[in-house]
Amino acid sequence: MSHEHPGPVRKLALLVFRVSPMRLVWPAVRLISPTFTMGAIALIEYDGKLLALRQTHRKGVSLPGGMVEKGEHPATAVVREVLEETGIRIDPGDVAATTFETTVRHIDVIFRVVCDTEPTVHVASEATSYEWLPADQWNDVDNATQRILDALEAAHRQPRVGAVLTSPDDAVGG
Repeated sequence: MSHEHPGPVRKLALLVFRVSPMRLVWPAVRLISPTFTMGAIALIEYDGKLLALRQTHRKGVSLPGGMVEKGEHPATAVVREVLEETGIRIDPGDVAATTFETTVRHIDVIFRVVCDTEPTVHVASEATSYEWLPADQWNDVDNATQRILDALEAAHRQPRVGAVLTSPDDAVGG
C-alpha cells in the first residue's frame, strides 16, 4: 500500500472526503492533522534600519509582532500587534516572506513596512524599549528572531527554481 496504490481503507477515506460537505470535512481534518501556531511579524524599515524592540519575554532585541488569534488574518494580526507594542499604525502591504519551524510546529508570516519619515514609537504592552538597527547588526537575538532575519535575507535573493528529479516512467523502469 502506498500513495501510488492506496489500500481499501485509504480509498474509502478519499471517497468519503470527496462526497462529504466541507463543513464536516475540515473539522475532521483539523482533528487528525498536525496543527501549527502562527505569528505575524513586521519588519519596519526607516533610513536603512529596522525597528528593534526589547521585550520582557525575549532575549536580546526582536521585531514587532505576535501570535495570530484563531480566525484572524495575519495582516490584521500584525496591524494589531504593531499598534499594541509601538503605537504605530501600519498598512502591512503584502506578505514579504514566511518561515516554518517544523520542530515546534510554528509559522511566521512576515510583512515589510518602509517608512519615509521616522515614526514616533511609544513602546507598550510587552515592549520595554526600542532602537533602529541595520539588518547586519542584529547580534543579540533569540532563535525565533534570527529565523525571521534569515527569511528576510533569503527573500532578497533570487529564488531557487525547482526541478523534476524523476518522471513516473523512470520510477517503474520505463
